[in-house]
Parts: sequence; structure tokens; C-alpha cells
Amino acid sequence: MALFGALFLALLAGAHAEFPGCKIRVTSKALELVKQEGLRFLEQELETITIPDLRGKEGHFYYNISEVKVTELQLTSSELDFQPQQELMLQITNASLGLRFRRQLLYWFLKVYDFLSTFITSGMRFLLNQQICPVLYHAGTVLLNALLDTVPVRSSVDELVGIDYSLMKDPVASTSNLDMDFRGAFFPLTERNWSLPNRAVEPQLQEEERMVYVAFSEFFFDSAMESYFRAGALQLSLVGDKVPHDLDILLRATYFGSIVLLSPAVIDSPLKLELRVLAPPRCTIKPSGTTVSVTASVTIALVPPDKPEVQLSSMTMDARLSAKMALRGKALRTQLDLRRFRIYSNHSALESLALIPLQAPLKTMLQIGVMPMLNERTWRGVQIPLPEGINFVREVVTNHAGFLTIGADLHFAKGLREVIEKNRPADIGASTAPTPSTAAV
Repeated sequence: MALFGALFLALLAGAHAEFPGCKIRVTSKALELVKQEGLRFLEQELETITIPDLRGKEGHFYYNISEVKVTELQLTSSELDFQPQQELMLQITNASLGLRFRRQLLYWFLKVYDFLSTFITSGMRFLLNQQICPVLYHAGTVLLNALLDTVPVRSSVDELVGIDYSLMKDPVASTSNLDMDFRGAFFPLTERNWSLPNRAVEPQLQEEERMVYVAFSEFFFDSAMESYFRAGALQLSLVGDKVPHDLDILLRATYFGSIVLLSPAVIDSPLKLELRVLAPPRCTIKPSGTTVSVTASVTIALVPPDKPEVQLSSMTMDARLSAKMALRGKALRTQLDLRRFRIYSNHSALESLALIPLQAPLKTMLQIGVMPMLNERTWRGVQIPLPEGINFVREVVTNHAGFLTIGADLHFAKGLREVIEKNRPADIGASTAPTPSTAAV
């Protein structure tokens, strides 16, 4: 009985398990770029350390070594690799330092150069070990964490919606890549706790030729469109001069008989054309391309001043848009294009036939007046979870059944030091220094 209970709980947990809407794979090809930039930052950090003076007495030998400065740092051999269970491991061997310092030596016997060399070298090594280890700790756990804090986790996309990039589980490292699963879900800013159930297929990442791969499921785009729908953004009202002139003339001619029958006194009143999306649009991703299906109502009315509006017609519009995705910098951008369009009446087939002459001008109006506004918003893009200062370049988009992948290389638009200095915590010196004597960074 206990076995059946455990099996039932396991199936129940599996039924409620949610797939990620976004996946990111960092391949071993990215590690060389990351290593070089990281080592450059590490060299800059080590060259700023302050080494305390070394003074004292050893038998008849008196010494005072001061103003010690690191003038050169060479990390001749280093490896950055993915390690299962550890994510990343950096190994540095055969590193060397160049130092400049003032020395004051007093001794009472000759031929002591070997002793002095050994003594000074041992003393410098001791002091450097006392300083370098805290600097490495400081750079790894504090300063680089300040860089990782620039990765957007749950942030606003615009004034209407936000996006949740929270990790769904710990990153998985193999010997060749690091895979991360993100929720990848949009939400209306007025309903921050709202969440669209994810019923899309799980995106898959198999490629390893580029530095980074990002996969997005249909859920990623569906949650965006439903969030904008719930925020009330998917509606448009054109009144008076906002209606294209040729379309205004055509609509008045088409509905002249209705105007005369309903209210001839308002025949010269401003015309109103209202489009309202009836249900959240849905995205379909196939190997052949990506499409967005939209169903909306189209209402045509006259709006006389200080009087109730006179509705002339209400129809339904079905539209299919093609969508092309691109990565620019670190933003996912979308370009939409109207492909299919039809209007029909909800009242009778005869009225649907009467609407045929309006189909071409309404489609033209959408292409000229509505699509540019949509593309202006979608081309702003949404940021991919990357640290500040790192961008995508040379991207390639590939469509699959239910998801798409984008492979790209990385480019450091800013140096690590520049980004870290910009985001360095204000109390970093007071709260993270291991000891007062080793906090000089």
C-alpha cells in the first residue's frame, strides 16, 4: 500500500512539474573569452594591493623595506573548465610578480648577499601571501557577486508588464557546457502574483558550436501576449482625423443607408473605428516559421458631439502575423508582419458578404497604421539574463516544433572592472574585509 502511495505522489508531482520557458547553455567556447577578461580583472585587482612595510633586526642585520608596489603580474598558465558538481573551476600555475620597493639595510659583516636575497624573498613571499589570498577571496565572493547582481531576475519590461527570469533549479554542468533553466514568464505589473500555466513543450538545447545558446518555448511568448492583454494594451480606438481619409470615405459610403435609417441628423459626425482583441493571442512555433494568431472585434460608429455614439457595424477580425526573432546586444527583439486577414459578421452570412469590399482597405489600414505601432513596441525587445557589459553577437535563429533556439557568441562591451566599479556596494570595505591589515584594495 505504501508503494502505491509513493507512486501516486510521484505521478502527482510530475503532473504539476513546470517546464522552463527559457533555457541558456554556456559552452566551453565561451570560457576562453570569460577567462581572459576575468584574469585581466584579477591582475588589475592584485596590482592595487598595499603591502605593509617590513622592518626589524636579525642578529647584526638591521633592515627596513618600505613602499612596496606590485609593478607587474604574469599569469602564464591558467585553465577555466566546467566541472560536474562544481560548475566552474579556475586553475592558475606559474604566476609571477614584479615588485618595486625602498630598502634600508645595515649589517656588520661582509659576503651576506645570499642571506639577504633569501631573507628578502622569504619576507616578500610571506607578505604577499598575507595580501593575495584576501584579495582573491574579495574579488571572487564580493566583487564578482556585484557583477552577477546586474543580471535581471524579476524586472519591468515597460510600464505595463514585467518578466520573471528566476532559476527553476541549480545549473547543471558537464565537461563541455553549463545549462540553466529559467522560468521565462511575463506578468502584468498590476497583477504581480498572476502566472500563466505552462502547457508548452520543454525547449531543448543540443548544439555546442557557439559560445551561448538560448531557447524559448511558445509559453515565453504566450505569457507576454496574455500579460499585455490583461494590462489592457491590446485595443485601439481611432476617431475623426485619426481614421485614414480614404477609409473614412469608404466606410461612410458603405454604411450610408444605415446612417440614414438610424439617425440622419448625425451623418456628418466624426467616424470612430475601434479594434479590441477578444482573447489573448497565441504563438505557434514550427520549423517553417513563427506565427501569432489574433481574434479581435472591429466596431464602426459615429460620434456626435455631446450625444451617444451611433453604432453602424460590429464585426470580427481574424489575423495571422508572422514573427521574426533577433538578438541585438542582449535584447530579444521581434518583427511582426501581417500575413492573413479576414473579417466576418457574427449576425449573418449575408452581412459577411457585404463586408468583402472593406477587407482590402481595412488590411491596408492595419499595415500602415497599426503594425508600425506594434513593431515599435516589440522591437524595443526584452533583456536576456546576462550580466551588464556582455552582449550577443553573430546570432543564428533556428525554429523547432514548439520552441526556437538562438546561438550566438559573446562580446564584452565593457570591461569587468568598469562594470564592477559602477555596481560596487557602498559598504564593501566595511563589511567584507577579512582583517584590517589585508583590506587594502
